[in-house]
Amino acid sequence: MPDMVEVVIDSVRVSLMSPQRVVVLRQTDVERYLAIWVGPYEAESITVALQEVEMSRPLTHDLLKNLFSTFNAKVLRVEIVSLKDDIFFGNIVASAGEKILDIDARPSDAIALAVRTHVPILVSQDVMDAAGIVPERDMQADGPVAPAADSGSQAHPSVDGEEGLDVFEDFLKKLKDEPGDEEEKPAS
Repeated sequence: MPDMVEVVIDSVRVSLMSPQRVVVLRQTDVERYLAIWVGPYEAESITVALQEVEMSRPLTHDLLKNLFSTFNAKVLRVEIVSLKDDIFFGNIVASAGEKILDIDARPSDAIALAVRTHVPILVSQDVMDAAGIVPERDMQADGPVAPAADSGSQAHPSVDGEEGLDVFEDFLKKLKDEPGDEEEKPAS
């Protein structure tokens, strides 16, 4: 296993500009973050597991967990092993009897499975060096610590669909302030 660092899910964010979601991973021993764009279904699957929502029928990642259990295999950890052409590559490490299996996976699927099986999420040191985000000191005092991330000091990951609503408030205020758009005042 190459040099790996452990991360936890800091938050799952909604992009206001596209249907994509961002999973923000936080390194456990250093304040460094890794943002991975995922599809809406994978983000929902991760969110459902983080919030421990009971579904009436198993989602795809629940099915995968059940398959591992049925075949007496155990997920040991998930890994984000490389970054090529702006695409992250993942790996599920499992044991089946005496055999250790490395199973190629998209990071979003691996993370969704990790949340369900309560196993560590590891990221290659090379990936963290290439794509990790270290917040600037002055930004830490002001609020967000990384693009699309909340403070790293949260006890539980956040799932945020209201990110950036203040942008709309500012936009509406500007509309009211434009010439010719003054509100009519009742005659006294």
